[in-house]
This record gives sequence, C-alpha cells and structure tokens, in this order.
Amino acid sequence: MGRRQRQRGRGGALAPPPSQEYDDGQGHVIVLRCVLSAPTRTSYARIASGEDLPPGANREDAWQRAVEFLFERLAVSWSIAGAPAITAQHELLVRLRAASQEERSWLRARLREHCAEHFPELAAP
Repeated sequence: MGRRQRQRGRGGALAPPPSQEYDDGQGHVIVLRCVLSAPTRTSYARIASGEDLPPGANREDAWQRAVEFLFERLAVSWSIAGAPAITAQHELLVRLRAASQEERSWLRARLREHCAEHFPELAAP
C-alpha cells in the first residue's frame, strides 16, 4: 500500500461543512453553508466596496457582483417549486442569473438573514 492510500485510510471521510436550509413555504428551498474562510471574507469585502471591479463599473455593478459572490460561496443546493435540487455550482449561478425578480428578492433576503446570523461582520447586500 502506498503512502497516499495509508493517509486516506486514517481519517475516513470528511464531514460536509454545516449548512442551513431556508424554505419559502411554496416549494422553494435554498441550502446555504454556515462557513466562510477568512480569504473569502476578505475577497467579499473588496468586491462589495467596489475595489475589485474593472474601471468604469458603477456601484450597482459592485452590488450585483457582491450578491453573486455570496451566492456562489454559500449556496449548496436550490430546489425550485419541488423540482429536484440543483447542486452544481455552475448551474446554481446560471439559475440565479435567470431568476425572476421575486425569486431574487427572496434569495437576497435569505442571504441577509443568513449572514446576520452566521457572519455578522459582513454587510450582506
């Protein structure tokens, strides 16, 4: 048995990071991670402030990018109207971009609520 095999066998499978589920009562369920690394928090602060945006971008661009950044980092899965949950990160982001105004509003409210509970130092958009 090689060294990698021995190392893999020691700790067993890693437990998934903690997450929290939010349900709107109409079949929409979003599951968000309860953990953000320090570098991710720093990156978010730079994006939310507009510091990392290209020249010519405005405050609205910074706000939209901040919402997408948080969603990308926190979303584990999203089930819409009882359909099978979307779990692939790329598909989650595509679905966010195609979301209706009502869905986006609900998601932003859940992100704010989630950040207030788990990451109070972050100013959620």
